[in-house]
Amino acid sequence: MSVLAVASHAVAAAPAKPAEVQQIELFQRLPEEGAASLKALVERFNAQSKEYQVVLSEQDWKSANAPHLMILEGDDEERFLAGKPRFKPLHAVMKETGSALQTLRPPAMMTRTPVDSKGQLLALPIGLSTPVLFLNRDALRRAGMNPETTSVATWFDLQTVLGRLADAGHTCPYTVAEPGRVMVENLSAWHNEPVAAMRGKVSAPSFNGMFQVKHVAMMASWHRARYLQVFERGNEAGQHFASGECAVIAAPSNSWAGFRSKGTIDVGVAQLPYYDDFPGAPQNTLADGPAMWVAAGKKAAEYKGVAKFVSFWLQPENQVVWQRETGYLPLNRAGLLASRSELLGTDLENIKVAVGQLTNKPVTGDSAAQPVVGREKVRRIIDEELAGVWADRKAAKEALDNAVVRAAGS
Repeated sequence: MSVLAVASHAVAAAPAKPAEVQQIELFQRLPEEGAASLKALVERFNAQSKEYQVVLSEQDWKSANAPHLMILEGDDEERFLAGKPRFKPLHAVMKETGSALQTLRPPAMMTRTPVDSKGQLLALPIGLSTPVLFLNRDALRRAGMNPETTSVATWFDLQTVLGRLADAGHTCPYTVAEPGRVMVENLSAWHNEPVAAMRGKVSAPSFNGMFQVKHVAMMASWHRARYLQVFERGNEAGQHFASGECAVIAAPSNSWAGFRSKGTIDVGVAQLPYYDDFPGAPQNTLADGPAMWVAAGKKAAEYKGVAKFVSFWLQPENQVVWQRETGYLPLNRAGLLASRSELLGTDLENIKVAVGQLTNKPVTGDSAAQPVVGREKVRRIIDEELAGVWADRKAAKEALDNAVVRAAGS
């Protein structure tokens, strides 16, 4: 065999060079259930994708080379959005890569951060929730109540229930996670009461009206009567409910997944109570939570991988798993229909209640999400002022007046 023939044979026998796999980096700090479900979703995507692999990154947007995808909320999200744009709008990514963006039209009761002025998605709101009421059904039974027939529809209904729990020896009948978000933002929307007002051409906080003062004053009386306990640190209220110490909690709808995974109590879920002496109540509550942003300045091939991952996430079967494992709200019509399916039993009962609240009535100007109140800094201000009410240092009106002044200057 000639040297040329040998060389030709060697070339023919050489294995084909494997196609280069493009890595898509994803940063996240979701709660335990959400993080575990996201990891499983990423593994399913990677198992069926030959061109792209999603890898979870420890680097956030402040690093020199930001990850392609970043799941952000609260202060992190607000700092990310400050100054020059660091993101590429999601709707533009999907359009430029020829990928359909099959999501629900962003509703007016949703936080406005991931939506532009035309209603197009700037980011994927993967972690939406709204506050609902969770009940320890075992605690109700021990207090002589039937969980199937006991009403907590109004705040006065709930007061009766809490009284019976207290009489039965329960030391924490009721608690609330994120008091400001529940008592000011959502209950105001739930009663179609304004939390902002125009001062000239500027929207300013005004959540110290008759309704807000009435509710906080009633909660103060519950606190003095030991019907209500308020815990100040993070998810402490949720932990006290999950352990069985507190019998009822107002908490984000996605808490359902964590409460059920603990397996220590029989959990029921109901709509937030309302005041039946406010005409038109209940109205609607508000949706908020972490969103997934796409970093600016990446290559076209990388954006194609981002689009493929987003499309995979929005597939019906993945939507069902995401809702069931995380408790978060549906992202598209397929997920919404799944939440209504009787085949899933009570797995998505929290979704049904949450969607029922959000869509109870058409949103009004007063019941829509208000950016001047929905910011993390303002929520902290409200919680700080309310802490003075729980400590019996301030009256409800004084605390809310102070919070409005501080929020206006923040």
